[in-house]
Amino acid sequence: MSDILQQLERILDERRKAAPETSYVAQLHGKGLNKILEKVGEEATETLLAAKDAQQTGDHQEVIAETADLWFHSLVMLSHLGISHQQVLDELARRMGISGLEEKASRNK
Repeated sequence: MSDILQQLERILDERRKAAPETSYVAQLHGKGLNKILEKVGEEATETLLAAKDAQQTGDHQEVIAETADLWFHSLVMLSHLGISHQQVLDELARRMGISGLEEKASRNK
């Protein structure tokens, strides 16, 4: 999985520097963080709706596609902020073996 994330990170970095007329990613970066966050929110909502539909229909294809869109736009957001996907993976690794309740309580202190 991290190989795909590494490839995507490289592609996103390249496309960020591309001409906006030739790259959707460059267009997003050119429009700024608020536009990127709008897309993340839009994709999050579409993912939630697809999950609700999948629960009723048993068809998971739409939730898979929407989750891919959400992850993609989240990676664009991280890129815009100068954050590597590896930092997120490191945080997830740090949380391994810690109770979710315990981890959440530690953030509220």
